[in-house]
Amino acid sequence: MKSIRYFAAILIALAGSSSLLLAHGNEHGSAKATIGATKVSIDFARPMLKGRDVMKLIHPGDLWRLGADVPTTIETDGDLDFGGTRLPKGKYFLMARFVEPGKWTLVVSSKERRAYEPNAKLAEVPMEVEEGQTPVDAMDIQLTNKGGRGDIEIAWGTFKLTASFAPAK
Repeated sequence: MKSIRYFAAILIALAGSSSLLLAHGNEHGSAKATIGATKVSIDFARPMLKGRDVMKLIHPGDLWRLGADVPTTIETDGDLDFGGTRLPKGKYFLMARFVEPGKWTLVVSSKERRAYEPNAKLAEVPMEVEEGQTPVDAMDIQLTNKGGRGDIEIAWGTFKLTASFAPAK
């Protein structure tokens, strides 16, 4: 009887913790790829547009945490090169900076958005911006191997943002 109560208590605790992670009902997403010999994964929660305009949600200079409810992370089992900046293997936070219309950058940081400070920025690389895409209501992040380079593609609303990186040499 004691073991049944213990098991029930564990189930209740797990149910409670998962509801905290999905407090707003946003779906979890992940992207994984092997770039060269390096395994890379990105974990995020998908914000929903629900009829809102992306450009009314963010202003020039703002950092966006690239997700909903929880910070978006990138994890790698090998060193990466983001625009000439070496990023040692490990787990980091991904954000995007809206610089001005048509210009975005991808920011890799040691701290998540709420605790972000300039010295936490480890790398910042320009992103290719494509506007006028078929609208995407639930943000999506794809990670692909393109000829030995990694591409991180973010789609939300009518935008597609792409940043590239490579395994460090």
